[in-house]
Amino acid sequence: MFLIVSLLILPSHVPALDACPKCGSMNVPYPLSIGDNCGNPRYRIYCNNGTLEFLSAQGLYYRILSINPSAHKLVISPPMIVKNTCCSSDLALGGLRLDENLPFNISTRNTVMLFNCSDNILLSPLNCSSTSYCRQYEEVEEGSGCKGTLCCHFLKDTSMTSHMIRVRVGGCTAYTSVVNIKPEDPVDTWNYGIELQWLPPF
Repeated sequence: MFLIVSLLILPSHVPALDACPKCGSMNVPYPLSIGDNCGNPRYRIYCNNGTLEFLSAQGLYYRILSINPSAHKLVISPPMIVKNTCCSSDLALGGLRLDENLPFNISTRNTVMLFNCSDNILLSPLNCSSTSYCRQYEEVEEGSGCKGTLCCHFLKDTSMTSHMIRVRVGGCTAYTSVVNIKPEDPVDTWNYGIELQWLPPF
């Protein structure tokens, strides 16, 4: 009798070990994990005071804006550009860097805009023309501190490193990112964020 009861109880408890509780109002779908007793520890994210966050390789937390478990993707907030400067808040760390030993990488749907760049960037294949998306971003409040600087944009494709968005003094000092931007999209409809994707567990 005890064996039968145990077998009936066991299946109802196994999924609970995989499912993490909500963080604030956000669900934490498997394999993402916010603790030692749920999810997969290789897919660790963090619940800090009711806010779901992603930890970079340099130890900086980025707020998670959305999660799409069926597509194995999540979107983190780009760093803010410090007011009255044209410097991203993660400039001192060189921008965003992901731990290459973990199953996350930067997806190819991110259009990255770089600001306050040195002239050396003109040798790159990036779009630094007057029609670059970055010129539209300068017109919104957060981007206004970068107005008039040399800026460019590029689509984060598979030929580039998928674990880093780099900024540095002497290069470009600020950046932002928009997910799945289309040329006809007005700036007030842009989906600001950095989309990360994860490899499903084996």
